[in-house]
Amino acid sequence: MGIINITDDSFYANSRSRSLQHVVTRAGEMLEAGAAMLDLGAQSTRPGAEEVGAAEEQERLLPVIHALVNHYPEAILSIDTYHASVAEKCILAGAAVINDVSAGDMDPDMIPVAAALKVPFIAMHMQGTPAEMQKKPHYEDVVQEVLDYFIYKTDACRRAGIADVIIDPGFGFGKTLAHNYQLLNRLELLHLAGAPILAGVSRKSMIYRLLGGTPADALNGTTVIHTVALQKGASILRVHDVKEAMEAVRIVSFLQNV
Repeated sequence: MGIINITDDSFYANSRSRSLQHVVTRAGEMLEAGAAMLDLGAQSTRPGAEEVGAAEEQERLLPVIHALVNHYPEAILSIDTYHASVAEKCILAGAAVINDVSAGDMDPDMIPVAAALKVPFIAMHMQGTPAEMQKKPHYEDVVQEVLDYFIYKTDACRRAGIADVIIDPGFGFGKTLAHNYQLLNRLELLHLAGAPILAGVSRKSMIYRLLGGTPADALNGTTVIHTVALQKGASILRVHDVKEAMEAVRIVSFLQNV
């Protein structure tokens, strides 16, 4: 899953797309490199990010969807939003997947909307909200609590009528450095929730704060963690750097089937 941010507030500068032509070009590069889908976001959810309203988010996303559907009609587009109204408009415009960092917790209409639209729903775990999630994250057992959350959430989604639920443990969303690595180390346990796992670790602070540096320096560390996540059963990698992620996918796949 290639990341395309239609915002100037994303934590990684090179993922920001400032013009429609840049988005189309970037999308083409990601698809050529092997991306199976593109995740479009118009609202930064980095820690402390200022919230953009649903109307502005929709205004940014719809022209991008129309352009990508026109240029790459076979591309699978995912919409990164926690606003049900935005998700609905984007799906009707040609997107195919909803990716909600709040798993429907920030908008009670989200799960019913996803069920009515009959699209896959990516449910991410987050403790708190983007504005304050990193202030004092606390768990007695982060892996157990995240697993319990997904057992509840996948059941709620399926009872609502969502056939395809994907779970994202939410690396960096209301977790300390230790919490992130505890989740990664026991990622395979999340399969007990009965849903495919998406790993979103690309260039995040859990990498560059451990190794030193900035998001721009974190590609090698990202590839290491992608490899670990794949070996522990992740089905989807949400990435800034598609070529390098695909190399990890190919190597792990070959290793598992040799």
